[in-house]
Amino acid sequence: MNFKKQLHISIKAFFVSLISISAFAQITGKLKGKIIDQITKQPIIGANILLASTSLGAATDTSGVFEVNKIPAGNYAVTISSIGYQTRKIADIVINPNKTYYSEFELLEETNKLQEVSVRMYKGEVNPLTPVSTFSMSREEIFRNPGAQGDIMRALAILPGVTSSGSQFSAIAARGQGTQDNIYMVDDMPMFTLAHLEAEGFNSGFNDPNGGRFSIFAPKIIDNVTFQNGGFDATNGRRSSSYLSLGIKEGNKASWSFSGQFDLLGATLVADGPLSKKTSVFASARYQNFAALTNLLNVSSVGAISFGDYLIKTTTELSKKNKLSFIVMVNPERPYRNIEDVSSGVNINEDNSAGTLLFNHKGNKTLVGLNLRTLLSSSSYWKNVLYYRSSTVDNNFGRYTPSLDAEGNIIDPQFGHFENDLRHITNNQQEIGYRSIYTKRYNKLTLTAGVDAMVVNLEYERRLKRTDTLFTFRSTDIRPNPNQYYQIVVPSLFNTAYNNSAFNGAGYVSLSWQLTDKITLNPGVRLDYFGFNEATHISPRISGSIALDEKQSINFASGLYFQDIAYSDVASQAIGNKLKNEEAFHNILGYKIQFSPDLKFVAEGWHKQLFYMVVQPNRAQSQLNNDGDGYAYGADFNLIKRLSRKYFGQVGYSYMVSKRNDNNGQGEYDYTFSVPHTFTALASYKPNDKWLFSAKFRYSTGRPTDEYIVHQNVLNNLQNPTYSQEITAINGKRLPDYMALDVRVDYYKQMRSGTFSAFLDLANFNQRFNVANEIFVPQTGKVFNIGLGVFPTFGVRFEI
Repeated sequence: MNFKKQLHISIKAFFVSLISISAFAQITGKLKGKIIDQITKQPIIGANILLASTSLGAATDTSGVFEVNKIPAGNYAVTISSIGYQTRKIADIVINPNKTYYSEFELLEETNKLQEVSVRMYKGEVNPLTPVSTFSMSREEIFRNPGAQGDIMRALAILPGVTSSGSQFSAIAARGQGTQDNIYMVDDMPMFTLAHLEAEGFNSGFNDPNGGRFSIFAPKIIDNVTFQNGGFDATNGRRSSSYLSLGIKEGNKASWSFSGQFDLLGATLVADGPLSKKTSVFASARYQNFAALTNLLNVSSVGAISFGDYLIKTTTELSKKNKLSFIVMVNPERPYRNIEDVSSGVNINEDNSAGTLLFNHKGNKTLVGLNLRTLLSSSSYWKNVLYYRSSTVDNNFGRYTPSLDAEGNIIDPQFGHFENDLRHITNNQQEIGYRSIYTKRYNKLTLTAGVDAMVVNLEYERRLKRTDTLFTFRSTDIRPNPNQYYQIVVPSLFNTAYNNSAFNGAGYVSLSWQLTDKITLNPGVRLDYFGFNEATHISPRISGSIALDEKQSINFASGLYFQDIAYSDVASQAIGNKLKNEEAFHNILGYKIQFSPDLKFVAEGWHKQLFYMVVQPNRAQSQLNNDGDGYAYGADFNLIKRLSRKYFGQVGYSYMVSKRNDNNGQGEYDYTFSVPHTFTALASYKPNDKWLFSAKFRYSTGRPTDEYIVHQNVLNNLQNPTYSQEITAINGKRLPDYMALDVRVDYYKQMRSGTFSAFLDLANFNQRFNVANEIFVPQTGKVFNIGLGVFPTFGVRFEI
């Protein structure tokens, strides 16, 4: 019996057993919360809250607080409305028995002709401050996203203009730029990265452009998501591609709840509740170990992977005007592959997991921060953020040369030559920062002004134990002998050490000005200082919206964006080699129509011009320069049906071209994330409160990859010939087209003490053309396409 059939029978029996659980008598819970203005954070008095398909509801008091009692346990859609504000509709609020669901909800003020539309609105949408390229997701939409396993970064890959790095990566590339070009904010605090296993040097000793593998956020940790795919305002900077803001869930102020998820990879536990009348806490702990999954997929030779994600957030109402949040995040990771993970009898010509790379990685990400929000008046507030963030990486890389029989089978790994510590990379980054942001609403004008100040310390070391050989090289790389078809890496050119600190700062002003009932303009300017190269930049930006009628609008944005040099690039350069900050110029023009409260269509054309791009002239050396430039342009089309009681879905198409030129005489080439055509479709259907079915299909043109020729026996050893790969054209061809079908099934059961659920999530169910990268094996001269087949996750969740 094959694996798929066994899996099908086991899952069917699992769900049938769940259906047989007896029902319990109906009991009730409560809904309580606070309604505030999204721009000014002021409480909204007299807002109406109504539970769909019931007569239950409430209105907010003078503090913006409401409470709905005696709600039968179950799943509800809630409508929040107030005169002068956009109506907000929220699906899938779960009322548990004898518990109080507590949350703070934000409403956006009606500002123009579009006020006549009742919008199924999420945080950030239909906001005059962000008229272009803005998308939001709720906790439930993230969790429902099939194939994502609750991973926010994989869920974002469904958005137009976003290019993912294949199913085995949890990273996004936005509109022709890279995975390291995005702004990541968590509760208004900047993050170095949001992914695990973004380890430097997994392939060559330099940064992996594909990004990390798994998000550092467990499922249902994120309360709200706002993503802007370019054209963001002057409040945000230091990266030049896109802006991603994540809000961590606040603790329930009314009652305690406990939840957990157990699946094939590990477990997640969550505690959520009040510590006192003024303070609530949200705590989460997740541990993931891939041993069971690699054994199930029969790929145990890839090594061992484990990581953890631990989070505590407290929220305290110091007074009616002061709200303080405190957050701690710790995210350790521990992947390794040693000689014990290599199996005898594996054919190196047929199994790419038998590759010759050994590694031992230790890493950790930490964030500690305080966020104080102070209401200064009825139309203004002041936000002060103090944070510490760090990222530590300690990598050892090794190689082994296996002993093979005549057919290419590994005889015994212990008979081959191997080293565990050929290369060592340490990359530690610490930052202490402070942000102060003031927001004031006037009659037809909203002002936001702020300053950022941070001190950054870098500790970096890269060490090569002995002279090494690279069997993949570019035709343009400098070699002492043109007939030498490999690259020699010597310690004197590879090794470097750096330990230094610098001050970074920024100041910014952004306005949102309603000129008429139909026209809104958002001008702004930003000043950035980067201490490591002592560079100062001014970034003017503008965006706006023109309402055509009560449902349609034209939206636009233009601006200059400077990107800080990657800290690892700063630290790895020779003394005196100060790199410049990269520069991007964005232009966006879009059209939006709101067909109904929960159905809208968005079309946008965009263009980017890129300057002073960092390039690496020689793969065997770490020396970089700013000789690169480029451009990108494209168009995105997206039809989205927001989450309702039963249906949720979207269809999108993106056209994109992204070109780079290293100005080394070789001309321009397709950038790594240049994908001309991408089509995505997602559908979710919940026929009742027990079952949920979701599916997602993705198709895209294959990503660019290097064109090459293979040289035989480059070391002149007839007994153990070694091959090399000469790259003749950077990204000169493309990988096969990418297609993936993800499916998910959830089952919910309301129990007397809480909610129980089970799920099955299959990524890449079709197993076809699922390719994200290539690797070259010097022992055989073969190039393997790397991709993950069926990636099953099934497990159970509970909430009490």
